[in-house]
Amino acid sequence: MGDPDKKWDFYLRTLSSSARDSNLAGDPASEALLNAVRKLCQLCKEENSEDLVARVYPHFNKLFQRSVASLPQSRSSYGLLLLDIIQFFLDFGEIVLHDADPSLRSFFRSCLSREFADLTVAEATLNFLNVNKRKLLASYPALLPQFFPLLLKLIAWNGEKLLLSFLKVFPELISPASFLPLFPSLVDLPMLVVAMERVERSSGSLIGSSIASIQNSTAPEMLLALMDEAYTGSTIGDGGADSESEDTNAIDAADPLFLELLKDENDGLAERHRTSPSMAAALQAAVNAPQSDRLKQSLKIAPGLLDVYCAIAIRDVNDSLICSLIPLLMARNDVLFPDKNYSYQVRKRLLEFMLTSFQRSPNFIALLKKPIMDRLGQAYDSSAKTELALQLCWAIGEHGGGGTSHRDAARELFENLELLLYENLSSSRLGLRESALGSDSENFRKSSQSRLLCFVITAIAKLATHHHELLPRARVSLGKVARSRISDVRVWRRARDYLGLIDDPAISLSVLGPSQGRVQKPGTVNWSDGGTKMIAHIPFYLLGEQEGSPFHDFSFSDIFPRT
Repeated sequence: MGDPDKKWDFYLRTLSSSARDSNLAGDPASEALLNAVRKLCQLCKEENSEDLVARVYPHFNKLFQRSVASLPQSRSSYGLLLLDIIQFFLDFGEIVLHDADPSLRSFFRSCLSREFADLTVAEATLNFLNVNKRKLLASYPALLPQFFPLLLKLIAWNGEKLLLSFLKVFPELISPASFLPLFPSLVDLPMLVVAMERVERSSGSLIGSSIASIQNSTAPEMLLALMDEAYTGSTIGDGGADSESEDTNAIDAADPLFLELLKDENDGLAERHRTSPSMAAALQAAVNAPQSDRLKQSLKIAPGLLDVYCAIAIRDVNDSLICSLIPLLMARNDVLFPDKNYSYQVRKRLLEFMLTSFQRSPNFIALLKKPIMDRLGQAYDSSAKTELALQLCWAIGEHGGGGTSHRDAARELFENLELLLYENLSSSRLGLRESALGSDSENFRKSSQSRLLCFVITAIAKLATHHHELLPRARVSLGKVARSRISDVRVWRRARDYLGLIDDPAISLSVLGPSQGRVQKPGTVNWSDGGTKMIAHIPFYLLGEQEGSPFHDFSFSDIFPRT
């Protein structure tokens, strides 16, 4: 091995000459300079000398500042060089009294925003974040949640090649400040890909140019448009008579949704613009044209990221944030990227998360009664909204409208269920008619309405079981259905069966009562013990402790609806 002092001097001279040499000055990220920085970092760790660290620090600090300042005027890649210097700041910051937070933020804003599309830089960034995960969480916990939109660009653009590394970093993007804004960004990951591909086709390679500069350059125009909207009522993006002649496939740089998708930092807003003419045209073009490999990968990646997001939410996030998320979830249930399989996968996860949240905190149903009632009123609008209404009906009934302590909320929800029931009985909005024959779409509408009615009837019966003051109204509602001439026999038969069931409180509580958290009362059946204990055909209290053969001549098969 050579003399360590000579090695130090050689690499330090390389750093010093970079400021004077025209070639090195023009390309601070040259191979020679990058090698010198890495060797010096390695020697600092091996020698464990504070004096040597103090000698290196001024050179590194100057090089970092000069590189950041050169970024806007250069097409060279600075990512690897800056990451190595920041690693030095993190390793020896306490010795030289250097706070790495400004350097990290400069890297994200000035460098990574321009080089996220460079696979080498993106991979090195994720490796850097994984290596320093604990240190960043301890010293700079707000850093990654603030820049989660920029980090999502890494995985959106580079796809499955970085998925494993990104999944290790992803949980650290979730914090109280980013939890709500992160949700729509995950759902819109394919839309982000579409937007970035449009920018690439219109402006060239994304490497070396900051997409966020679009947002800065259009800020005055956006401000004028907002002022015009406030005073005249015209909306952003309204076009004149000549607007039809514009290229409908191009995304307007001032489009609010476009800017929202391409932002680099978390602005704290969970939901802003969800529709825009230019983005709608871009999405339609993406659906009609063959999907790029990048888009196909994002359609696979996003549901998996949602799985991780939901698991962390259920495990770590407080009730107030989850309660705030559920209305956003309901709003986005039918506003998804127009790919059939993707919509199904995401919608399934959203509904499962909503039901899990209600099961963990049933009082959410009472707290969110207004958005829930709004979604019940939209059950006719689309198949996605119908499915959401079905799941909400189930949750209302299963959890008693929020529990026994929320009687007022339960009553309001019961009234909305009544209204939905009577609308379906008296109206043919979904095409439920007496005729048994019809088109496939007609039959599908009939089946959808029958399914909805069954859920509503069950929810009404369950609510009345939880809140006995609602029993008289439940009997009236179920009686009207039982006496109706609905073509689907399953509907009026279920209403008839529930009418008979709620007349016996013990049986009703066993069958329609809450599945969790209830106190076992005399005469009720604990169905969860059915796998290990004998379950009688009828509650034991009916036997009256009489010996001999049972005096009854009926069983539950006479009470339960047959499937």
